[in-house]
Amino acid sequence: MKAFTYQRADSATRAAAAAVKPGAKIIAGGTNLLDLMKLQVETPSTLVDINSLPLDKIEETPDGGLRVGALVRNSDLAADSRVRQRYGVLSRALLAGASAQLRNKATTGGNLLQRTRCYYFYDVTKPCNKRSPGSGCAALAGLNRIHAILGASDQCIATHPSDMAVAMRALDARVETINREGEARVIPIADLHRLPGKTPEIETSLKSGEIITAVALPPPPPGVQVYRKVRDRASYAFALVSVAAIVDTARGRIRSARLAFGGLAPKPWRAAQAEEKFANVAADPTSFNAAANAVLDGARGFGGNDFKIPLTRRTLHGVLAEITRT
Repeated sequence: MKAFTYQRADSATRAAAAAVKPGAKIIAGGTNLLDLMKLQVETPSTLVDINSLPLDKIEETPDGGLRVGALVRNSDLAADSRVRQRYGVLSRALLAGASAQLRNKATTGGNLLQRTRCYYFYDVTKPCNKRSPGSGCAALAGLNRIHAILGASDQCIATHPSDMAVAMRALDARVETINREGEARVIPIADLHRLPGKTPEIETSLKSGEIITAVALPPPPPGVQVYRKVRDRASYAFALVSVAAIVDTARGRIRSARLAFGGLAPKPWRAAQAEEKFANVAADPTSFNAAANAVLDGARGFGGNDFKIPLTRRTLHGVLAEITRT
């Protein structure tokens, strides 16, 4: 790990101002950043600690939703009675992530901004356009079992690793930010993460010096909420495929559905075309197949991850069958 200076921010605006400086990085839980620093993937000259800021509350909003501070720990968010009762998909997604020890440290804002777990991104001896623009993507012809089948480009096929963000995508969460001038902004979570295109090193729509202060959850939508994660082992593993589903059913028919996926794309993937297939249709294999076809439209494997295409189809079928049986 390279030497760095350390400072504590006493306000969100001062933290944002400090983060503008070249080589500065914000640190909260540090569950991802410290690993990257040890490998010298990240080499910040300054760490700006925001843990003392009053951003660790979960509050009711006037519309019946919740406002989650950026420093709320993943374990606290998953255990909150309001989240468990009204946003079960989010609680289950959080509990599916990492380990209990990491969830006790990881924060809401940091979870959204964690970086890919691509093998080649973590290995500074290998080419990676995300880490070193223009160097190439070793995963394209290398070990790509965990990589993207949707939304990727010839420059990068890495996936976003968050479970929490997938559930928040299904819930249409809104990300609240502030900059060094004290100006606040609200970003729909659909617009927070960027697809790689020709610039995979630009991962989010955050501007220089803009930091996340909270995430707003709208009132819970109607329907049964399920989060299912398929992975190589039962804990402490990232998703090969995950599904966050919120499905409203009545008398054997699906009235509406929200479907978001993890492990498939460089950002939490919302399948709008698949959701359109569930406008008052029978809850049967025919409608499930139609939705799966829509989700996988344009999917492309790269050899080692070809299995994700049929796995996604089976996982979605299983989730929908579970929901419509309840």
